Amino acid sequence: MTSLRRVLVALALGAAQAFVRPAHRFAVSRRAAMPALRMSLAGTTPLKVAIVGATGAVGQEIIGVLEKRGFPVAGSPTLFGSKGGKTVQTGQWGALTTEAFSVEATKGYDVVFLAASGDFAIKYAREIGAGLSENGVVVDNSSALRYDDDVPLVVPEVNGQLCKGAKVVANPNCTTAIALMALYPLFLAFGLKKVIVSTYQAASGAGAAGMAELKEGIANAVQKDSRNLEEDGRFGATPIANSEFAHPLAFNVIPHIDKFQANGYTKEEMKVTWECRKMLGFSPIPSDQDTGLEPKVSCTAVRIPTLRAHSEAITIETEKPVTVEAARAALTGFPGLAIADDTANNLYPMPITSTGNYDVEVGRIRQSEVFENGLDFFICGDQLLRGAALNAVLVAEKARSFA
Repeated sequence: MTSLRRVLVALALGAAQAFVRPAHRFAVSRRAAMPALRMSLAGTTPLKVAIVGATGAVGQEIIGVLEKRGFPVAGSPTLFGSKGGKTVQTGQWGALTTEAFSVEATKGYDVVFLAASGDFAIKYAREIGAGLSENGVVVDNSSALRYDDDVPLVVPEVNGQLCKGAKVVANPNCTTAIALMALYPLFLAFGLKKVIVSTYQAASGAGAAGMAELKEGIANAVQKDSRNLEEDGRFGATPIANSEFAHPLAFNVIPHIDKFQANGYTKEEMKVTWECRKMLGFSPIPSDQDTGLEPKVSCTAVRIPTLRAHSEAITIETEKPVTVEAARAALTGFPGLAIADDTANNLYPMPITSTGNYDVEVGRIRQSEVFENGLDFFICGDQLLRGAALNAVLVAEKARSFA
């Protein structure tokens, strides 16, 4: 490999790897301002905890969050898989071996996290919930039950009161959970008439295979294209293989996440619409009974070539007059939200600073040039944490706090 090719490969791999962990030179100032999420189960009797699907990305993140937040686990969490016998390395509990799942095996547990498929949740979630301890709760990370009337869809800082008495609670879509951290305090302060969301979603939204495809695509393309660059001055001519995404993601963006629906939107985009409405207290799907006060929500979801943390550009029209200063005041201090809005010092939300952090960053707050009462702003959050594992653990904490 020539020196030029080595440099290009190193730069590409370094850029990709930068999104796996926070860049500390950017993250320090933000972390100092981030309010700690309070543990709601301090001093609680240890709880029997199980995780179904613990070998997947979300399941392993749940284990990490349980450890970092000091969740009161009795002994160690029980890990269930389709067959059992797999070893999962943890920090606090050492090496744990998965057990074969059965509903019978979950009876009497206090908390069961489901990091499995939607079909699994439809088949087993309610049955597991019926066999739990008196105040036990199932937290489902799939999309299967989110719109069912008997299953609350919860971001604890937004509508955590709905956890009380619930045997099954649904975790929202990661994009929606991140968006609501900023939308909810603005909704409370000013009301929302219209919400327009454009997302910039990382490869990890498609799981470990999506991240691997991105890294391999970048490395292979740079290796081959650097040779073309040296030989005849061409760069970007090498085809990049793809299987996890509809098109190659390396050096590309793809405005296509999940299946297209009859209305031209993808299901990922409609999840943002349906789930924002439900968690703000309205029917997920607009009907003839709508009062006209429900916010209208539209989304365009785009996959970008980063490994972790989703970003979103959001435009809102508010019911009441709003200023940048009033919006910043409403957002400041909201639990789980960090203000990163100092353009004079190039401080704004980015995946590289959100990765691995619990809080959602919000910045680039500015008056809308379109709506008389409106704002534009930019947010970024680690979707495997805020949009999945962290939110699931917070739901469990909230649900058990009512026991």
